[in-house]
Amino acid sequence: MLETILLIVSVLLIVIVLLQSRKASSAGNVLTGGNEALFQNMKERGTELFISRLTLILGILFFLISFILFIK
Repeated sequence: MLETILLIVSVLLIVIVLLQSRKASSAGNVLTGGNEALFQNMKERGTELFISRLTLILGILFFLISFILFIK
């Protein structure tokens, strides 16, 4: 049962991380130096805030379920 939940959380986590395209493109520009506004303090709003919080929740769930399965 926990293995199935871990699989679902893993797939959802991958999808949610891929949805964060704006941050990924900004992070990629660090190596090339193409983004001057990368380190500016920007506040997340709307769907961006939702995706960020969902990523955090799914990451914590992934860690906890993996830890429980490891202990068993």
